[in-house]
Amino acid sequence: MITHGKNIKIFSANSNPDLTAKIAEKLELPVGKSSVGMFSDGEISVNIYETVRGSDVFVVQSTCDPVNDHLMELLLMIDAFRRASAGRITAVIPYMGYARQDRKAKARDPISAKLVADLIATAGADRVLTMDLHAPQIQGFFNIPVDHLLGVPILAPYYAKKFGRERDDVIVVSPDLGSVTRARTFAQRLNIPLAIVDKRRPKANVSEVMNVIGDVKDKNVILVDDMIDTAGTITQGAHALMERGAKAIYACCTHPVLSGPAIERIAASPISELLVLDTIALPPEKRIDKILIKSVAPVFAEAIERIYGDLSVSTLFV
Repeated sequence: MITHGKNIKIFSANSNPDLTAKIAEKLELPVGKSSVGMFSDGEISVNIYETVRGSDVFVVQSTCDPVNDHLMELLLMIDAFRRASAGRITAVIPYMGYARQDRKAKARDPISAKLVADLIATAGADRVLTMDLHAPQIQGFFNIPVDHLLGVPILAPYYAKKFGRERDDVIVVSPDLGSVTRARTFAQRLNIPLAIVDKRRPKANVSEVMNVIGDVKDKNVILVDDMIDTAGTITQGAHALMERGAKAIYACCTHPVLSGPAIERIAASPISELLVLDTIALPPEKRIDKILIKSVAPVFAEAIERIYGDLSVSTLFV
């Protein structure tokens, strides 16, 4: 329980109120009184029903589908708190949309992640608390402090318990070259080997497996990624691994975006179990039997407590 200093207040917009409630419960605090709705013409309406003057305000909002509405809700809430003289405003963004557009992949591309970073800072946020940015260097797009939490320390203990101490037949696989660093960290935590799926992406949301680097024959495979969107990469990787003799396929990710045909692909794939975190709220129709959910609320609650107490957040996962 936080007992010192100025008031701390936790507010939620509409993307993931259940997660906000869990975070507030861990901190033994009520969720701030507010409402975020929409005018008849589609504009976002924000109302704050309690004073925040001088308070340390944390507003929790993942910028997931519908991305633009949720982003605008976040920006307007931040602006409302700034104009209401909040002492400090932290944007708690468990999942940050537009993070995949972090560079110019071809001529005349926007760098959307940088624009979103500028918008959040301009709205009035004093700092950002997020988890597993698609590219960690996006932290540098912000001109305000960014605390970047990791999903691996939440996911890995599940498999450590599942497979026990004898893990000779378990291997971590990165579904593409971009996830190698994350998968290597995961493998080091479990003290098991690493393999890599080599793929190419001819266009957005389309991928083709070219090769598997490493021996997966007769192994229990754990596919690790930061997010699963249309599930093309993860399911194609699973099929390729089964063709190369894998015993069973397990998959995990931090952000279950699961758009388009994702649920159908996962249901039809050789993946036995998909472990995800609740950075994005899954509607009932996406909660199939294969999907298990672990909450990030304890980690975010501890990070918020440390920020409020001016303590180091980087020591969370040491």
